[in-house]
Amino acid sequence: MNQMKNRLQGLTLLDRAFTAMTDDELETLVASLPEDHRTALDEICGAREGGFTEPSNRTLAIRATAARGRLNGGLEQITTLLCDPCLADCIEALGDSSDNPTEDELLDAAPGLIDKHGVATVRLMLAGSVAGEAAASVALTRLLKHDETLALPPVEHEEVTALAPPTADEEIKAKRKAAKAAKQADAKARREQQARARHSS
Repeated sequence: MNQMKNRLQGLTLLDRAFTAMTDDELETLVASLPEDHRTALDEICGAREGGFTEPSNRTLAIRATAARGRLNGGLEQITTLLCDPCLADCIEALGDSSDNPTEDELLDAAPGLIDKHGVATVRLMLAGSVAGEAAASVALTRLLKHDETLALPPVEHEEVTALAPPTADEEIKAKRKAAKAAKQADAKARREQQARARHSS
């Protein structure tokens, strides 16, 4: 049960990190990737042969694929490709501690990673590591929730809109439905009356 709970919490953090990334940040990140990473990304996101020619079209496809892939691994595949260079630099910066770094070691490495890759990419890389059940997941989660620089922005809750009163079209439909029901009842009454008349004769 705990394993499933941790998995869902990791995916929630990853989803938040990806959603928090602006389109400009995402397009800048994709443009910085090696060509083979972009090609693989385009394939995952359903591009035709030759890949996406417009960055905005690729961004739409990435977001749509990520949204569909929250539970089937698609979001994690996309994150792996997007964050591969950042993760490689993080591993290099952590050195011998890279398998299971402490929170302080991660904080020491963070400024250099942010300078090179941007805070949005670093957050996404950290969240991807949590979703991948890294040994340092507890420390990574704490940073993503509480660190002044790396904490994910709060989730924006959409206001629930009250249902609008019935429109004229809906009122017309209701009247038609009532008229149809009355017509059916009238036809049934006539059939019953005819049946009684036949029996009495």
